[in-house]
Amino acid sequence: MSTQTFKVAGMTCQHCVASVQEELGELPEVTNVEVSLDNGDVTVTSENGISEEAASAAVQEAGYTVAEWNRS
Repeated sequence: MSTQTFKVAGMTCQHCVASVQEELGELPEVTNVEVSLDNGDVTVTSENGISEEAASAAVQEAGYTVAEWNRS
């Protein structure tokens, strides 16, 4: 399993959270998506990791942007 964390800008309500979770959850190999409305953190768990490009595209499809990647 691989876990990736990043911040998403522009989320203001639970509908925003649900949209981001839905789009990221549709990516192949994604097994879990956790979104924190309070600080914009998104944690994606997947079988072998997902590309930053794929995650960014999914977040954009939901109507938001990736603000910062946690690369630690």
